[in-house]
This record gives sequence, structure tokens and C-alpha cells, in this order.
Amino acid sequence: MPELPEVETTMRGLAAIITGQRLSRVEARRPDLRFPLPPDFAARMQGQTVLRIDRRAKYMLARLDGGLTWLTHLGMSGRMMVGQGPAPEPAKHDHIIIETGGGGYAVYQDPRRFGFMDLFPTSEEASHPRLVSLGMEPLSGLTPPKLKAMLAGKSSSIKAALLDQRLIAGLGNIYVCEALFRARVRPEREAGSMKPAELKRLTVAIPEVLREAIAAGGSSLRDYRQPSGELGYFKASWGVYGREGEDCITCGKSHVRRLVQSGRSSFYCPTCQR
Repeated sequence: MPELPEVETTMRGLAAIITGQRLSRVEARRPDLRFPLPPDFAARMQGQTVLRIDRRAKYMLARLDGGLTWLTHLGMSGRMMVGQGPAPEPAKHDHIIIETGGGGYAVYQDPRRFGFMDLFPTSEEASHPRLVSLGMEPLSGLTPPKLKAMLAGKSSSIKAALLDQRLIAGLGNIYVCEALFRARVRPEREAGSMKPAELKRLTVAIPEVLREAIAAGGSSLRDYRQPSGELGYFKASWGVYGREGEDCITCGKSHVRRLVQSGRSSFYCPTCQR
């Protein structure tokens, strides 16, 4: 599933095409994605001007001048392709097609249709069921005292705690594995047991990994591509994720190991991480 860096990269690519633009054509080529599209989805969006688009956790939120917010979640295989000129002839998995008055286009592709969209009054954004329980954003304001407070008394693993969207919004499996590796913390450690030095290293490693991944366009796994069509190149910088059995790039003494936590693979170095 696309994680925060992939969603941020997609949002930035989409923003370059639609921000300040009138949506001159909106076509929904099917009535549903993972869930049914809102009633009159395309008709309500068409003719609107996009004021701005932001990311919240793994959601993209485009605010329209008619007082509506267009929410998009990419799901497992969703991606947004953008360009200049008329939209190309739709392919099999092109589900939403948008053209702007400025001559750009955006096409939402989703082979598995696990992504979804919503359209609702912007005034209801703070109470939207998909957004209301999200935790803090990891790219701004994450400090050791705040992380300590989040983890206090938690007996779950630090890996599970960092994946809890109610605590920190947007983190996913790849980047939690990479942040724990840089912070030298084992994924199975009890969340409430983090020491001050470990909390400090984590609050540095988490945004550092995310910013590096955003700069590289994310990590391409299976279906993900940047809106330009390019791959995401952060995969080349992975320290542990997907590297089971390979030499640790830091210590060179141990092989990267994999363990399964709540059905997800965790990768770590048994020498570097304690």
C-alpha cells in the first residue's frame, strides 16, 4: 500500500496540475471503487475550481471553491497519472478522468480498486469519519516528550505503536522498519520501554526517512509510480526492508532478519538494533 511518501509525492504531482484550475471535465467510468462513489460525484465536481490540495496521513484532500472537499485514498494499487493536453484514451483500469481549463489532465488508475474517494462539505472535514481519529503528522512537531507521552504505558511492540494511525498518522510498514533501523531499536521492543536516548533517535529518524523517501519519489512496489509515470527510487536506499539474509549495511557483522508481527514482515539487524 502506498505510504506517506508515496501519497505526498502523488499529491504534489496532482497539485501542480489542478491547483487554481477549473475542472472542465470530470468523468467517473464506474459507479464505485472500493466503496460506491458519492451521489452525482462527477457532476458535483465538474465546473469547480481547486483552491488547494493537501495531504493528511495517507489521504489527499482537494478543497474546491464550492465549499466541497474531494478526498482520495490510493488503497493498494491506486495511482494518479497527470500530464498536459487532453486526457489519453482510457485504459482498462482508468476509473476517474479529469481535465482542467488550463489544459492539464489527471487520471486515477486502480487495477485492484481498493482505493476510494469521497466528496463532502469542507466545513465537515474535522469531523469526517476517515479523519477525525488520526494522530499527529510525523513531519512536523514530533519531539521526544510527545513521543514519550504517546507510548507511555503501552505494552504493544514499538513497531505496532508506530503503525497505529491514532498516534502518528501516515506511517506504514516500510518506513517504520527503516526508522527503527536508523534509531537502533528492535521492532519487537515494548513501546513503553523506550529510553530517552531511543526516543530522541526515533524522533530524528522518522522524519528523516520520510523526507528522504519523498525526495526520491517514494518506493515503487508492484503498481506504484509517481504521477509523472516515473518509478519511486527510495527502494535503492533501504537499509533493512526486503533485505532478509543480506549483510547489514551498517555493521557488516550480521544478516538482516525478518519476523512477522500481526501478519506483517518486520526487517531488522540483530546486532545494530537492541
